[in-house]
Amino acid sequence: MTTNVTTDTARTVFLLAHTGRPAAIRSAELVVQGLLRNGLGVRVSAAEAADLPLPDTVETVTDTSPSAVDGCELLIVLGGDGTLLRGAEFSRASGVPMLGVNLGRVGFLAEAERDDLDKVVSRVVTRDYDVEERMTIDVLVHSNGDVVHSDWALNEAAVQKVSPERMLEVVLEIDGRPVTGFGCDGIVCATPTGSTAYAFSAGGPVVWPEVEALLMVPISAHALFAKPLVTSPTSVLAVEVQPHTPHGVLWCDGRRTVELPAGARVEVRRGAVPVRLARLHQASFTDRLVAKFALPVSGWRGAPH
Repeated sequence: MTTNVTTDTARTVFLLAHTGRPAAIRSAELVVQGLLRNGLGVRVSAAEAADLPLPDTVETVTDTSPSAVDGCELLIVLGGDGTLLRGAEFSRASGVPMLGVNLGRVGFLAEAERDDLDKVVSRVVTRDYDVEERMTIDVLVHSNGDVVHSDWALNEAAVQKVSPERMLEVVLEIDGRPVTGFGCDGIVCATPTGSTAYAFSAGGPVVWPEVEALLMVPISAHALFAKPLVTSPTSVLAVEVQPHTPHGVLWCDGRRTVELPAGARVEVRRGAVPVRLARLHQASFTDRLVAKFALPVSGWRGAPH
């Protein structure tokens, strides 16, 4: 779902950067200067401000929770995939749209590259951007009949083995019915957004973001039927860790983790709260895919006219 941004309130932008990278520090400095020069307020966490050359007019906050972005029009994130996913945590909890600038490698969540900083500032100043909602997933972990952990993810929830010498024995379930069981290194339950992340590395399909679906992708499964599954967005996916197998671990977006005891059950369903991404370009996902993966398209002639 895409909506045009027309709000006309007091304007403050929250800046989130990976200050461990010199490129991020310089990029943050340029973005802050551009926004301030055009009359916008800038807010930064005090912890990051200590590593950034910022003027006194920049607002700093000690709050490290998502409420730190309350009242902001936009969240600009400078960094690689890990920093962008950290920004997504703030965006989801606050509802403030995130605009990512990629300073890493692929950066599918990013809307701009480091060379586009002037354009980013200009488009933010003129409110020339749209906001797109991306599906998330909600995750519940059951053990001995009780819910012992709840989480969410923008990209994926991955159930993985811990012991390198032993496979994780699991049974997969869709909508309350068993599908198959096998030994494996893990299972990735992903959104369309996450189809180009961990699920892609595990051999899953690339799913266009506007497709509403859930993915279940086995990792190194020891089985004849261990294919990626694509289900309805209303489906409930479940991974049961067999009681006789070593314990596993759950990773959500590669950032938050919890141990899974033998016999644990992980349920994944469409998230109740989406992540809002600010978009500067109307380019198709196909073009983005070709650009990010540097896919060979020379020789293409297109449809005849």
